[in-house]
Amino acid sequence: MTATFAAPSSGYAPVNGQEMYYEIRGTGQPLVLLHGAYGAIATWGTIPESLAQTRQVIAVELQGHGHTADIARPLRYEQMADDTAALLGHLGVAAADIFGYSMGGGVALQMALRHPAVVRKLVVASASFTSDGIYPEVLAMIETITPEMFAGSPMEAAYREAAPNPDDWPTLVTKLKQLDAEAFSWSPDAVRAIVAPTLVILGDSDVIRPEHALELFRLRGGGIAGDMTGLPAAQLAVLPGTTHVGLMDRADWLLLMIPPFLDAPMPDSR
Repeated sequence: MTATFAAPSSGYAPVNGQEMYYEIRGTGQPLVLLHGAYGAIATWGTIPESLAQTRQVIAVELQGHGHTADIARPLRYEQMADDTAALLGHLGVAAADIFGYSMGGGVALQMALRHPAVVRKLVVASASFTSDGIYPEVLAMIETITPEMFAGSPMEAAYREAAPNPDDWPTLVTKLKQLDAEAFSWSPDAVRAIVAPTLVILGDSDVIRPEHALELFRLRGGGIAGDMTGLPAAQLAVLPGTTHVGLMDRADWLLLMIPPFLDAPMPDSR
């Protein structure tokens, strides 16, 4: 039997000079979904509907993606984090769990760094806190990307169907290349100081180096002998046989691990 889901409510939030598109499903503890580069809400597949069975899912489309039109500024993790925090303010949501994938994972980390009061729990999938967390050959490949490489692809077709200005596709490609080309390194001390319990997720054949994901896990309090000290507020999941793009095809695994992490009691120190 095929599951049926209620249609989401949707709208546009006027934040930081743009009209930011969002969809809301379900009720309960809010959970924000932040998609990856070139993505949109549709990229999540059935994940939003499944998670909305037990919580309020707020899926957003970041600057220049999906239904959210681009504006005259570069793409920056920090700015997209500010946009998302402002959207939550617009919706009257004081705090939410945040689940970000790829570029959205970087945005999620920046939300925890820049807007800690807004972030209850944090799920960071296939993302890094320094640019050298990405394999250098991946960064080299990104430099060769052109808009024409996407011609006829499902990704380009989905963009042109949803975007208010479909001809902005080359601009999005250029801005995303610029985002990836700029070296960044967010302070390990600042990442360590994030209050929100954190689940780090990685494919074992991801574009993120496993050593980097382990470093993020350790900075968030993981990497201890839990039998002696008790479980930390951080968790690490490495999905076998999984690439960066393929992680979104692991919905069955993600839905087994993310809800229990989010539903667990908050640490007493919170």
